[in-house]
Amino acid sequence: MTRVLFVCLGNICRSPSAEAVFRGLVRERGLEDTILTDSAGTGAWHVGNPPDERAQLVGRHYGYDMSDLRARKVEDTDFAEFDYILAMDNSNFRNLERMRPSAYAGTLAMMMDFAGRNGEEVPDPYYGDLSDYETVFDMLKPAAEGLLAHILDEMKK
Repeated sequence: MTRVLFVCLGNICRSPSAEAVFRGLVRERGLEDTILTDSAGTGAWHVGNPPDERAQLVGRHYGYDMSDLRARKVEDTDFAEFDYILAMDNSNFRNLERMRPSAYAGTLAMMMDFAGRNGEEVPDPYYGDLSDYETVFDMLKPAAEGLLAHILDEMKK
């Protein structure tokens, strides 16, 4: 089982959107028994809440249902449980680097690295409008496809 965790600040916009897009690709290929997905935030402000209504609205428009997701905070144990931990921006990446135990053997990376856009951030749409959420989904799709291709290549080795 390969385990993937998507991380942003509050776990109500970008990381649940990334999880929904990636989970959709995993389901399309019938890999639910092989790849597990989750998302979390480095902050705890929204723990227990569903994704932002705007993220859900745009997600549904793109064919992704994320109504079952609930925000949670990144825990130290996530480094023992997840093979891939993917940050949406530099600030959260740095927070995760500080949390990462020296023995972590998984991959800690930026989400957009898997779209060939190394170091690029997925912008936070929280203070924007629906077009900002659409931009996020448009960015996440090629990154999720690249991530899945990478994981499938690694599984072949």
